[in-house]
Amino acid sequence: MPSISPRLALADDARFLVIRRDNIGDLLCTTPLIRALRQRYPAAWIGALVNSYNAPVLAGNRDLDAVHAYEKLKHLAPGRSRFGALVDRLRLIRGLRARRIDCAILAAPGHQSSALRFARLAAPRHILGHAGAGNAIDISVDADPLGHDHEVEACFRLLQPLGIDGPPPPMSLAADAAELAALTRRAGWSAVRDGGGPLIGLHISARKAPQRWPIARFAALAERLHAAVGARFLLFWAPGSSANPLHPGDDEAAQALAAALPDVPLLPVTTARLPELIAGLSLCDQVICSDGGAMHIAAALGKPLVCFFGNSDAARWHPWGVPYELLQAPSRDVSDVTTDEAFAAWQRLQLRLAPPECAPSAPRP
Repeated sequence: MPSISPRLALADDARFLVIRRDNIGDLLCTTPLIRALRQRYPAAWIGALVNSYNAPVLAGNRDLDAVHAYEKLKHLAPGRSRFGALVDRLRLIRGLRARRIDCAILAAPGHQSSALRFARLAAPRHILGHAGAGNAIDISVDADPLGHDHEVEACFRLLQPLGIDGPPPPMSLAADAAELAALTRRAGWSAVRDGGGPLIGLHISARKAPQRWPIARFAALAERLHAAVGARFLLFWAPGSSANPLHPGDDEAAQALAAALPDVPLLPVTTARLPELIAGLSLCDQVICSDGGAMHIAAALGKPLVCFFGNSDAARWHPWGVPYELLQAPSRDVSDVTTDEAFAAWQRLQLRLAPPECAPSAPRP
């Protein structure tokens, strides 16, 4: 049987540091923990230690007093020296030590040596984490013994020693007003702005090959959705050429999809920065994409989803807190999901979104 987590008694004005240095979706799945922590400790100082890549998803988060971001050496900007990044990292640690943290929370499940090292260098009174995360943790929480936790629930479980329980709140994310205004001034926005059908976001990129749905099927699905309900589309992708060996993107695939849909209202939205992607997805009524950071951004923005899962764990990483339809082929390769299956999933999503008293008939195929 799992052990009972020890209770941790802290003052109402305690100082917390939440450490989550993973990818975008991982950090978004930590925002319900941050929200619940703020609700329990309204007078506390709550900071987050993240990396420069995922930090934009916390911009404007009202539950945090500070966001401390450091650069991973593999994410250094051109011209940025390793020495300079390490010097800035030392300054950050010195500032955290001066804050006199009461409790550092290692929000990632399992053992992460770098996160634990940051926690120890910040010199908090307590380090709270999952069991097995390291010997320096003095307050540990067992994982779900059945292994059924969603990532949000696995993070939220860490709050048990603080007396915080119950269902996790929604994820938190807000689009920047200036980014929204800039996006709606882009050429081509007027072509998709107006219409009776839904504005659907198509995100075509995925880091892993088994997660990438074929471009021809995205095109066929968009044509069917436009014919059925007059759908309009915003197209998103990982920017850059597929020939870039360090950071391959999907510029060519996006161009091919746009060229395949000359009679469908579609606006390609280049998003060189994460705040641009957040703003673009916030304008959509619904989103169709593969599992990944964009899917979690859409869910955090409250967007209903049709999502493709390849060889990732759907129970742990499905969209949190929004209506969704998830497609995962027995082969665990999204290329085996057909256009018919995706369209049927979208139809099921519409039936779930409609109020019971006025549920529409299924759109024509």
